[in-house]
Amino acid sequence: MKEHMLSSSPEDLINIVEKILKKYPSQRIFALKGPMGVGKTTFMIYLCRFLKCKNTVSSPTFSIVNEYELASGNMLYHFDFYRIKNLKEAVDIGLDDYFYSGNYCFMEWAEKIEPLLPPETHIIEIEIDKIGNRVFDF
Repeated sequence: MKEHMLSSSPEDLINIVEKILKKYPSQRIFALKGPMGVGKTTFMIYLCRFLKCKNTVSSPTFSIVNEYELASGNMLYHFDFYRIKNLKEAVDIGLDDYFYSGNYCFMEWAEKIEPLLPPETHIIEIEIDKIGNRVFDF
């Protein structure tokens, strides 16, 4: 069953992150979908805070993937496929190794590599409503 949550401030994102991670405790591969400027990277900042990342979180727009160490010792991989030119480029970074590492993989602009996504990929859709709230469907 799909969940629907609103965020009217960045602080609401912690509740949304917690809800998503509790709803899908064994899920490790997530695709963040939404238009430019909807808050995908901001969501990642709050996700990493919640999971106690040891690194500074930033957009991986130019590097394609950022790797963050969690307090647990596990890794979280944050992808941004906005600038990717073709599927081969994604394959060449070792995408399968990331996906099957057992670590969290969160992807922005995953629709650009959709044929490569594993079937267990969970979609988190983010939109902005008429009054400026972020709407999360997962």
